[in-house]
Amino acid sequence: MSLTKADIVERVYKEAGFSKKEAADLVDLVFKVIKDTLARGEKVKISGFGNFSIRDKATRIGRNPQTGDAMEISARRVLTFKPSQVLKEDVTARYSHRLDEKGGENTSLPAKEGTNRALSSFMSNSEDGYASDDDDNDDF
Repeated sequence: MSLTKADIVERVYKEAGFSKKEAADLVDLVFKVIKDTLARGEKVKISGFGNFSIRDKATRIGRNPQTGDAMEISARRVLTFKPSQVLKEDVTARYSHRLDEKGGENTSLPAKEGTNRALSSFMSNSEDGYASDDDDNDDF
């Protein structure tokens, strides 16, 4: 199961007390700000969550997996996301018990209860509702 934009809107509506229209407008605005920032080639740093950035990849030689023939892969821009250490630890702490020795996951086991440090980190770094992380000495 995946979390969709509609699911996010529903959560904002229920948990923040906005109307459904306000919640939808707010979610759309946040995504628009992130997309516009990335389109300008700038990083998006969300404290306690991670960094989104655009990376240029040069032209390179690859292989056609069907034939094994060498082929040129054109230069392009790619979007990358690097999760914060706090987010990685939150996910690991809640779900690591579901993995067996071979790396298989038993999804029938529920996630462990725990504090969501990524959200707490984000909220504790916010001033006037905006999180800031201007230094380049990230915990990522």
